[in-house]
Amino acid sequence: MRILCTNDDGYLALGLNVLATAAAEFGEVTVVAPDREQSATSHALTLHHPLRARRAPDGARVVDGTPTDCVILAVGELLEDRPDIVLSGINHGPNMGEDVLYSGTVAAAMEATVLGVPAVAFSYTGEKHEELEGWQPVIANLLKGILQRDDFPEHTLLSVNLPAVPPGEVKGVRVTKLGQRRYKDSLTRALDPSGREYFWIGGGSTNWRGPEDSDFRAIESGYISITPLHLDLTNFRLLDQIRGWELGQ
Repeated sequence: MRILCTNDDGYLALGLNVLATAAAEFGEVTVVAPDREQSATSHALTLHHPLRARRAPDGARVVDGTPTDCVILAVGELLEDRPDIVLSGINHGPNMGEDVLYSGTVAAAMEATVLGVPAVAFSYTGEKHEELEGWQPVIANLLKGILQRDDFPEHTLLSVNLPAVPPGEVKGVRVTKLGQRRYKDSLTRALDPSGREYFWIGGGSTNWRGPEDSDFRAIESGYISITPLHLDLTNFRLLDQIRGWELGQ
């Protein structure tokens, strides 16, 4: 099996190493990842300057672009053969609820899905990223269950979130829907030392909500959350209603 691994934390991130090592039990792994952290880049493409890819001492291909760029370059040019699956992560931080819209980790898996390659995004919800190494056997076990399937759903990617508990204390796996999160006080307005005004997005507190089968409920209960995500954002329930609006024609 040909496996492409990528991420948005950069090619030196521990999470990527853990994921690639776990995946190596099941096939030939190629790493194509950004040269620096690209968190919250979402599905951004680099259009206004050329991209460059170099080979790291460990054989990884390092790209000076976004996670989406990495997948496009890997599938279109860098790999001799098309990958059988793309694995993205393990992200150093959660990707639940609306975060999947901003996540470079999820976007890399989404680009693979656009290109017709099955994909899984992995994220760790804990803050002690040095503990990710202990998750390697758990990831390998998850991959075993996923890679043996011959009916991976089309136009769909899987978003996996790992709870902030020791791997040995995981209660199990739950298939979930996206929860909802609200940020509070996440925008800072201040003056720099020169007296010029600036704004800083980030920080603040996060409030989660959602039903029992949502991703964050599973995580806070000590379960691994697996959420199937599809590319079609159409709200089908509203099609007929909006077709009935008087929209000038």
